[in-house]
Amino acid sequence: MTSADRENHEMTQSDIAFLLADATDEVEIGIAPVQQVMRAGRRRRARRWAVAAVTAAVVAGATGAALAFPELPGGHGNRQGYMAKPPSPPQARHVYDPQRTELARGTYRGKEWHVAVQVWGAPRDEAEADRQFDAMAALGLEPAEARKPADLIGKVSFFATRGWDDNRPQQVMFNTAKDFEDFTGTDLEAAATRLGSGGESSGRLVIGMVAKTARQVTCHWKDGTVTVAEPADGFSAQGTTGSAIRPVAGFRTANWFVCTAPAGTSYSAAEVTK
Repeated sequence: MTSADRENHEMTQSDIAFLLADATDEVEIGIAPVQQVMRAGRRRRARRWAVAAVTAAVVAGATGAALAFPELPGGHGNRQGYMAKPPSPPQARHVYDPQRTELARGTYRGKEWHVAVQVWGAPRDEAEADRQFDAMAALGLEPAEARKPADLIGKVSFFATRGWDDNRPQQVMFNTAKDFEDFTGTDLEAAATRLGSGGESSGRLVIGMVAKTARQVTCHWKDGTVTVAEPADGFSAQGTTGSAIRPVAGFRTANWFVCTAPAGTSYSAAEVTK
């Protein structure tokens, strides 16, 4: 073997470490997607909010990001290699156009009512925050504790809205925050509102969130009757009653539910019963 061959094949450990470190310096790891959920205990008045974030680590052989290493002398690896993906654009993160999930629909006074949840991705800078703030305002939405666009940077927003007939949907439950905690066990958060205009429908529509493991929510009404909400897919049998539990796009650690009361009564309490 010639001296040139030895230089190609007999690299020291320090030589290899240097090449790996040099290649790692060139890798760009994108910011992880952020998603917002709401967590609350049934008997607690103070609510804590949190955000889920994923941290990417650069590890030799890790699957989280593909690294581009220059070919070692004498090696037979892939000469082209793989580069880390660039950060996703705001459109892919739903910064300007939220993810929307319909939870329930029905009729009141011969006109349709509906409940939906919107999840807006976190803006990364002032430019994205300005555009998101304007997009929310165009829909009549006011993010929680965000007095100016800059307050939205790094935060996820969600809005549970109730609409009736051709009127603009109104926000019922909403929040803008960085952190979240999982709903677990019998954790439940709910708000009562009306089906449409008119005082007689006040308290007949209940919107809330429960743990992903919840299989049944029982809503109690002031006249002593109850309504049961269970997991539903599409809008068939349970969709006609307006009571169901459904996953929401953008929420990874909580499901949403809706209950509707019969005429002549209103909301008293709600609990996870399965």
